Order: sequence, then structure tokens, then C-alpha cells
Amino acid sequence: MSAFFGYVFLGISLAAPIGPVNAAQLTKGINGGFWHAWLVGLGAMLADAIFMLIVYLGVFHFLETEFMQTLLWSFGCFVLISTGIESVINAKKKVQMKNMKGNSLKKSFGYGFLLSISNPLSMLFWLGIFGSVLAKTVSSYDLDHIILYSGAIFVGLFIWDITMALTASSFRKILTSKLLSIISILSGLSLIGFGGYFGVQAVKLLFF
Repeated sequence: MSAFFGYVFLGISLAAPIGPVNAAQLTKGINGGFWHAWLVGLGAMLADAIFMLIVYLGVFHFLETEFMQTLLWSFGCFVLISTGIESVINAKKKVQMKNMKGNSLKKSFGYGFLLSISNPLSMLFWLGIFGSVLAKTVSSYDLDHIILYSGAIFVGLFIWDITMALTASSFRKILTSKLLSIISILSGLSLIGFGGYFGVQAVKLLFF
């Protein structure tokens, strides 16, 4: 049981570092509330599951080719910068939950998925972290335990997702409109910054 909770803590640790997904959750939570922030994280978790499966199947090297890396860096750059600009432009607009369209929830989920699946850093991260964890687990446990401990990692990811969604939606309820606008602008600039980094990496692969 202690090993299970150890893997849960590993999942939380993997999700906690500030990155594009956490910044996007904060932005969505402020603009749309808990469900939008939560679904961004849930979409990212689906991408994480795909990465874990890819690592498990041992076909990760295909995604490390120069063509795929360039494509993913470029796509990630576009998604991040466009969303960041939208966040900055809409920072002064007060968004009411009752006016949100139903399909906006689907868009939040899809955005979280695209944000994570198009991030080469996520791929390399899961290759390095989950790959090494998987190697250790395979050498020490049977298939049932591998599935159990992989599930424990997802429990940790889910806990962090809920925590971020609650934090972002709480900011929306507690802070003044002016402070919410400032946070939305900062979150948008953060996304643009990450997008710029992705773009630089794509250019380096193309021309250097």
C-alpha cells in the first residue's frame, strides 16, 4: 500500500511544475470557472495516458524524429500563442458562467488535450520519467502491479487537476475584477512566452 501512495505522490509531482497546462488551467478557471479549468486538466491527462501507452509499447522513438519534433513544436507554438493573445484581449471582459455555451466545455477539454499532446517537452518528460519508472517496475513486479502503479500515477495527476481547478475558480470568486484582469493578462503572457519558446525550438530544428 505504501508503494501505491508513493506512485500517487509521483503523479502529483509530475503535474505540479508550472507549465503551459497549469497556466491554461488558471486562465480557463478565471474566465469560465471550475469545470472549464478541470476539463483542461482532464484533456491533458488523456494526452498523458497516450504518452504512457506509447512508452509502454516502445514506439516512442518515432516521435523523436526531426520531422515530428518540428511539426509538434510548430503546432504547440500556434496553440499557445493564439490562446495567450485571446486571454490578454479578453482580460477586461467579465465572463458570466450562465452565458457560456455548452460546447465551450468540450473546447476546454480539447484544448487541454491539444496543449499536452503537441508539447514535445511532455513527450520527452514522459519518456525520461515514466520510461525509467516503467523499467524499474517491470523488473520488480508482475503485469497486475504495473497496471496498478500506472493507475496510481493517474490518481496523483487527477488530484492535482482538481486542486488547480479549485484554486483557479476560487480566484474568480474572491478577487476583484481588476485583479482578475491582471491575472488573466499575466497568464496570457505566460502562454505566449511558452509559445515563443516552442517556436524558437521549431526554427532551430528547421534551420540549424
